[in-house]
Amino acid sequence: MDGPTRTQALTTEELVRRLLENLGEDPTREGLLRTPDRVARSYTELTQGHGQSVEEAVGEGVFHEDCSEMVVVKDIEFYSLCEHHMLPFFGRVHVAYIPDGRILGLSKIPRIVDVFARRLQVQERMTVQIAEAIQKVVAPKGVGVVADASHLCMMMRGVQKQNSSTMTSCLLGTFRSDFRTRSEFLGLVRSIGH
Repeated sequence: MDGPTRTQALTTEELVRRLLENLGEDPTREGLLRTPDRVARSYTELTQGHGQSVEEAVGEGVFHEDCSEMVVVKDIEFYSLCEHHMLPFFGRVHVAYIPDGRILGLSKIPRIVDVFARRLQVQERMTVQIAEAIQKVVAPKGVGVVADASHLCMMMRGVQKQNSSTMTSCLLGTFRSDFRTRSEFLGLVRSIGH
């Protein structure tokens, strides 16, 4: 029998080598000799969020504080892989929350973003996951998350629209129920870069 049986798993390197052959390439030529190993290591890094938890990312970064004003962390860059084509999508996430007796260390918010971005992902789900994680960790009065991204699956293939971007949002608690809170947050997001 040629090739592995159903019970034998191919390594990522073997899969990449076969992919190169299927694309008509010669995996033994000098420029491609180390490509299977490089791709395997790259995908391990790009999908490391699958092996991380929000609790690990936050650690001891939650503090009791009598603060009830909106906290906004803007322009958190992220890089992810579209689960439909395994091509990158990337952009910025803007996060806000209104504390209710507990605050999150500011550096922990980008760490939470990376937990969900470093996976095979869709932007819509990632946006909700970030908001729900912050809601779970600090139980604030509300959370708002907006993600703005460019998707190479739209830019390099298919419709090939290089100047398009996709915006997604998730509003929880007072960001959903209170028009003034929602307007303040979305106004801050719109003013980014201006």
